[in-house]
Amino acid sequence: MIPTRIIIFAKAPQPGFAKTRLIPLLGAEAAAKLAKQMLSNTLFNALAADIGTVELCSTPKIDDIAWQGITLPVGIKITDQGEGDLGARLARASERVFENTGPVLLIGTDCVEMSAPLLRKAAQSLCEHDAIIHCTADGGYALLGLKRHSAALFRDMPWSTDAVASTTIARIRQLGWSLHVGQLLHDVDTPQDLKYL
Repeated sequence: MIPTRIIIFAKAPQPGFAKTRLIPLLGAEAAAKLAKQMLSNTLFNALAADIGTVELCSTPKIDDIAWQGITLPVGIKITDQGEGDLGARLARASERVFENTGPVLLIGTDCVEMSAPLLRKAAQSLCEHDAIIHCTADGGYALLGLKRHSAALFRDMPWSTDAVASTTIARIRQLGWSLHVGQLLHDVDTPQDLKYL
C-alpha cells in the first residue's frame, strides 16, 4: 500500500469554541470535554492505522492559549488551518500534500465510527480509485480520500448543509475520476446525534 497521509481538521476543544451546538443540552464544559475525547480518539485511531504521516491541522494555531493543557500524542505533524472558509482550508491542505507526497485522507473529529481498520481500508481503496468518500447521515462526509488534487472539490461548496456529500460526489464524477463510496457514517454535531455515542 502507498503511504497515505491522514489530515485531521480540529478546533481546540475549549468551552464555547468546540461542539457549540451541543452546549444548550450539555453545557459548555461538558461539550468541550466531549470534543477533547473525540479528538483523542481520532488521533489514536489515525496513528493505529499505521498507513503514513498523521497530521493535525488545527484552529487556532497550536501555540494559541486555546491549546494550552491539551496533551497531543508524539509522532504527529502539526499544521495551521489558516484563513478562509472550510473549503479554502481543505483545498490548501490537500494541495500542500500533493506537492510533497500524496495520497491523502481528510477527516474531522466528529465521527464516532472512525477507526483504524476503516482508515486502512480507505487508504487501500485509493490503490484502485482516484477518490473515496464516506458520507454521513446528515448529508456531509466524514472522510474524503484523494489520489489527485482539484480545488473544484472545495470551492463554493454549500458547507453545513445536507448537500455537501452529493455535491462533492457530483464534482468528482464531473472530473472523470474513479470513486469508491464507502459505508454511511455518523457525526456527533447536534443533541439528536448523541445517540450514536
